[in-house]
Amino acid sequence: MPSDTQCVIVLTTFPVGGDEQQFAETLVGEGLAACVNVLPPMVSIYRWQGAVERAEERQIVIKTTSARVPALEARIKSLHSYQVPEFVVLPIASGSPEYLAWLAES
Repeated sequence: MPSDTQCVIVLTTFPVGGDEQQFAETLVGEGLAACVNVLPPMVSIYRWQGAVERAEERQIVIKTTSARVPALEARIKSLHSYQVPEFVVLPIASGSPEYLAWLAES
């Protein structure tokens, strides 16, 4: 089980034109993330309710700590337009001590 100060990366997607920058600013402004990257538009192809779908989305990369993950998940669900938004948590195994300290403090 990760410690509360373990740094993690959380992935989600957001529809293009869905005010993804405001979404990112909200997460950082509320202290749920130290940094959020909004990547360029991409095409996602996925299965939803039995049909193959296609959508223009942006990958959102969120850097935070494991202690913030439950609140972050709840906030993403409250802000997101998707019924089931992507929410994947990846532990950071290693990194620059200075960067990880900043991330944990932020």
